[in-house]
Amino acid sequence: MKTSKFAGSGFRTVVWAAFVAGSLDIMAAFVVYAIILDKTTPVQILLSIASGVFGKGAYEGGNMMAVYGLLFHFLIALAFALLYFLIYQYTVFPGKHKLLSGIIYGIFIWVVMNRIVLPIAFSGMPAASWDAALLGIAIVILAVGLPIAYIIPTGQRIP
Repeated sequence: MKTSKFAGSGFRTVVWAAFVAGSLDIMAAFVVYAIILDKTTPVQILLSIASGVFGKGAYEGGNMMAVYGLLFHFLIALAFALLYFLIYQYTVFPGKHKLLSGIIYGIFIWVVMNRIVLPIAFSGMPAASWDAALLGIAIVILAVGLPIAYIIPTGQRIP
């Protein structure tokens, strides 16, 4: 009897893809927004993520809220890695075109997060400028979309 691909190596692969993508994405956010652009701090970034769940109280929660922010960040990465695994296992396109698949998936993730999730979590959030949007899209493509596309095997159905 065959075991589900997802229950075995598929699950580990999805978790690994989420860990790599989540790590690259949060490091990119720290480097770009906290160090290069000097707009915020790493802790503030993590508190902002936590505030999506806990509201403005997250900014008063200290280090534990920053830990929650990091946990939520990796849960979001896991959700997107799992979604890629579930959607793209039924087509051969991603397997043959990993670079293009990663770019498209990165853009998809940016759109979902910045046009749906963040406006719901942070009502009244102003729209990003074109420069900020392009920078964000580039980060998500490089740090999330491409790693997920290259790590997760595609074109194989779950038995």
